[in-house]
Amino acid sequence: DFAFVDADKPNYVRYHEQLLRLVRVGGTIIYDNTLWGGTVALPPDAPMSDLDRRFSAAIRDLNAKLAADPRIEVCQLAIADGITI
Repeated sequence: DFAFVDADKPNYVRYHEQLLRLVRVGGTIIYDNTLWGGTVALPPDAPMSDLDRRFSAAIRDLNAKLAADPRIEVCQLAIADGITI
């Protein structure tokens, strides 16, 4: 199985839980935009648009949850706007 997620960023964590139920063991899930223009590495109070602040916070939350999830193996690639496999 294979799933590619490029959707509304605030729901990525929900999609992750849903996809873990749908994708078979050994399948691949890829999340797009997991660096969000580099804003995920900035302090939360760094100057940015409201949209970037909201999406950056959502992506930071996703990245932390993926890194801590013992059910999966994670690889983040710093290409384009970042993808996480």
